[in-house]
Order: sequence, then structure tokens, then C-alpha cells
Amino acid sequence: MLVPPVAFTLNSADQTAGFARTLAPRLRAGDVLLLSGGIGAGKTHFARSLIQSLLEYPEDVPSPTFTLVQVYDAPGFEIWHSDLYRLGHADEVIELGLLDAFETALCLVEWPDRLGDLAPPDALHMAFALGQDEDARTLTLDWRGGDWATRLQGVADVRA
Repeated sequence: MLVPPVAFTLNSADQTAGFARTLAPRLRAGDVLLLSGGIGAGKTHFARSLIQSLLEYPEDVPSPTFTLVQVYDAPGFEIWHSDLYRLGHADEVIELGLLDAFETALCLVEWPDRLGDLAPPDALHMAFALGQDEDARTLTLDWRGGDWATRLQGVADVRA
């Protein structure tokens, strides 16, 4: 059984996309992925790859930097991709409808520090950091509740 935190290296953008495709079928409505890391750390690339792998038909997946939230219809549930970088206060999360989406949709939240204490306690924290090589990223997974230890078994072993 995995014990958090779990850290590993993704050596390329292709490995990041491969990791997203491997993780995707393990996700379900009500899951919240909190994607943290600096600008250019790979959060949006990971989110885009994950969302595209879950959609029934190919669709453009833009960054929600200016729209704050993009919603996609996947088979069986909605996917909410949000970028909270521009929020000034955690109360704005409520106005976006994000708290309700945490219960009913798969939610990917970039800049989750803007949630304050509104982050779900059983969310999967995913911290992206630049690696030693130009395209490499270090990814650290952490969680406090839920069944993530079981659902993530073997997922870090399949990245390409």
C-alpha cells in the first residue's frame, strides 16, 4: 500500500501525458485533484492530457486562466477544470459553484492555495516542480483521506 507523499520524476511532456492517461480511468465523480506548482511546472499540460483522455470525442481543452472554469462532459460525469490564480478571496470559489462541483464532478483545481480552508479533506494533492532537465518534472502526490492509496497502486510505474 502506498504511503503519502509519493514523489517521482516525469522526464518529458510525453511522460506527463502518459501519467495523466494512466490515472484517468481511476478517477470518478466527486474526486478533486489539487494541482500546485509554479508557472510552467506542467499543471495545465497534465490537466489537458487527463481531460482529453476522458472525453468521448476529441475537444480543444484551453487553459481556464481567464474563464476561471471550463466544464466538459465526459461519459458518466462532468469534469470541472479551474484556474484560481486570479481570485482575490476564497469566497469567490463559492460564486463559481466549485463547492457543489466538488460533490458531483471530477474537479481539477490549479492554484488550490486560493481555496483556503475550502479544499476538500479527501482531495489528491499533486505538486508539480521543474526537474533537473528542461522537460523533466518532479511530481509529488499527497493525500489525507479517501481511498487514494489503493487507487494509485501502480500508477506511478506507468508513465509513457
